[in-house]
Amino acid sequence: MYRGRGKGKCYQNVLGICDFNMIFTYVYAGWEGVAHDGRLLTEIVSNPDNGFPFPPPMPDKYYLCDMAYPNTRGFLAPYRNVRYWLGDYRLRRAINKEEKFNHGHAQLRNLIERAYGVLKARCPILDKMPPYSIDFQRDVVIACFAVHNFIKKERINDDLFSQYDSPQLIFDEEEGEHEEVLDETNGLGWTTADSQIMSNMREELALQLMQRRGKYLRVLYFYHLTRFIIYEH
Repeated sequence: MYRGRGKGKCYQNVLGICDFNMIFTYVYAGWEGVAHDGRLLTEIVSNPDNGFPFPPPMPDKYYLCDMAYPNTRGFLAPYRNVRYWLGDYRLRRAINKEEKFNHGHAQLRNLIERAYGVLKARCPILDKMPPYSIDFQRDVVIACFAVHNFIKKERINDDLFSQYDSPQLIFDEEEGEHEEVLDETNGLGWTTADSQIMSNMREELALQLMQRRGKYLRVLYFYHLTRFIIYEH
């Protein structure tokens, strides 16, 4: 049984990639709940057997990720120590380019938050998993993602997808999304130059958003890690 950060709870970490249609294109389940998000990414990406789908080459194809991950080639993270969550902008507008960028980033990432909202609403077992074996719990999680994708791909008229279709829905931030970034990327082919390239791109996009020359960030997929409660005692 994996222990978690919450008192009296155990967690399973699940990494998922979602496209613009709320369809999950990659899922990796079964990691211990206390694993740092950056470490989880590093372990998954470093093992070719996991089949992690790297985005196509630069310049304009990358995953949106939260601030627990490095801002490096293929992964675009928000500015740290700057307002980010949509709820943070309800009472006060973005006032500089960093806040403009973070607000736009959060608006785009809101789609995957809504996708996870549909998944959890449809499959309440994910929030309180019976004490099955770890392997069986992992398979249950993957099966839930498969059902989610089937309903969406077959365009089945579904109340939950309709309910979560509004971009105006705002979700609470997940645990772990203020974690410090772990520098575990040296063995993955990422370099300081890769980080600088993405930092420069982020600055360029932030300036475009501030000057109203670009309304949207150029992205391929949304990338996000979430944590499911698998057992509570």
